[in-house]
Amino acid sequence: MSENQADTTQIAIIGAGLAGLGIAIQLQNAGIDDWIILEKKDGIGGTWRDNSYPGSGCDVPSMFYSFSFEPKTDWTQKFPGQAEILEYVNACAEKHDLHRNIRLNKELEKATFDEESATWNITTTDGDTLTSQFLISGVGQLNRPSYPNIKGRDTFQGKTIHTARWDHDYDLNDKTVAVIGNGGSAIQMIPPVALEVKHMTIFQRSANWVFPKPDRPFSDRERAIFTKVPFVNKVYRAFLWFMFEIRWPMFQKNTKLGRKAQAQAEQDIRSKISDPKLLEACIPDYPIGCKRILISNEYYDTLHQDNVDVTMDHITEITPDSVITEDGTETKVDTILYATGFQTSDFLAPMNIIGTKEKRLDETWKNGAEAYLGITLDGFPNFFMLYGPNTNLGHNSIILMLELQMRYIINCIKILNRDNLKSMQLRPDIMREYSVEVQDSLTHSVWDASCGSWYKNEDGKIVNNWPYSTVQYWWRTLYPDFAVFDTQAR
Repeated sequence: MSENQADTTQIAIIGAGLAGLGIAIQLQNAGIDDWIILEKKDGIGGTWRDNSYPGSGCDVPSMFYSFSFEPKTDWTQKFPGQAEILEYVNACAEKHDLHRNIRLNKELEKATFDEESATWNITTTDGDTLTSQFLISGVGQLNRPSYPNIKGRDTFQGKTIHTARWDHDYDLNDKTVAVIGNGGSAIQMIPPVALEVKHMTIFQRSANWVFPKPDRPFSDRERAIFTKVPFVNKVYRAFLWFMFEIRWPMFQKNTKLGRKAQAQAEQDIRSKISDPKLLEACIPDYPIGCKRILISNEYYDTLHQDNVDVTMDHITEITPDSVITEDGTETKVDTILYATGFQTSDFLAPMNIIGTKEKRLDETWKNGAEAYLGITLDGFPNFFMLYGPNTNLGHNSIILMLELQMRYIINCIKILNRDNLKSMQLRPDIMREYSVEVQDSLTHSVWDASCGSWYKNEDGKIVNNWPYSTVQYWWRTLYPDFAVFDTQAR
């Protein structure tokens, strides 16, 4: 590849994680081979490449965390760990020869839609350019680490590590550690790290609803059956989908199922924690489901270890060698571990996407990201998103949502190719109507409660979650209704 390379392709895909690789495979399956993936890192895997912290794994069962069109049947555990998921991602890329069209170390800086030619002009941060008819974002919602805005954070002179940027060369043995954050990555990371360090202080703003994790290894016999009898694997996947889907009512406000689940979770917490002060720090003050529901078999046991403390006092300052809370307590530490998640509401940042009439995506979304079916929006022709705004789930597998989005996008491309159209663009009135519908529906969900979740932006707008069941998303994405689009002939 030459310096400042210029090139053309029909489809440019941003990101080589599960979403980007998955749609590349499906494009090939549909007979569409003219595509290129731009990946900003030096390897593929996306969030499962980045999040390699101790204990990292998925809270969706293994058999429901691979593509239905490329199933993995030899998982070792009922719930997959990070290394095995990344192994699966790499195996998919190798099997389908995707590397030939993947450009690593190519971060998209700017993409501008040219109305005359109906193409996207793309520039990467190293100066390369690419022209494409279609632009597909596969970067998702979990790719940019978030750090808390704490006074003095940059003055700390010890070691700092974010869970999404783990330093495996750093020895935690005999270290005095502060853990800031208490979400999904913290719940997984704290138990194994607590076994290594001299002392750990967990600084948390609020508690989480944590259920037991029904995990165990798959037996050799089970793995053989899943591999040799594909029908069994399909039935098991369908069973997992159904068992997750029937929980959907739990995520609506004031439902009997939600109250029952919350009572069971609280009973489980009380059975594991006897210390009144620790118990107070472990029972959430918000309805179950408002934040992501977590699963772990080790977390509460870890909190009882002699070398682990938990505080809910607000951090007011970080000094060169300590963390200070609002009650004046100064905790001396030599290492700070940030388990503070991602910048989930700033979709596609810091990329500069410019549509028709110089419409900027960051300006369009200044009050909160939104997109029709989470896939496309007005003012940005031939632009599609995977795992876009309001398509995250609280109750089922994101793999299912990704596959439905892939099908929808590929059907759009097929129709344009078939009908000799050069562009399609969502009608503005459809976008307005859809946004009102989605936000109104979300007011009836538990995510609307006050719990400070990553599902909302700073103004409290829910920008991440899908407000309905996956059945409804399946139906609404079954086939594109071109009545909602304006199209342009060649």
